[in-house]
Amino acid sequence: MTQRTRKLLGTMLVLVSIVVYSILVGTIYANFLAAAPWWALLAYFAVAGALWFFPAAWIVRWMSRPDRAGTH
Repeated sequence: MTQRTRKLLGTMLVLVSIVVYSILVGTIYANFLAAAPWWALLAYFAVAGALWFFPAAWIVRWMSRPDRAGTH
């Protein structure tokens, strides 16, 4: 797979994963944490806001790999 194709797929995958992740985080908040104290919500959203970085970083690292020599 060429880097150009990986970038296209990776961009779409990052966008879809962010939407799915935010729905998941919002659902957890609405179902379990709506009545939690402010400090628990602050901690939850700080952790949830930082955790999306790891799968996104993996996708970006995958899509920015150089093409292998001899493949087109």
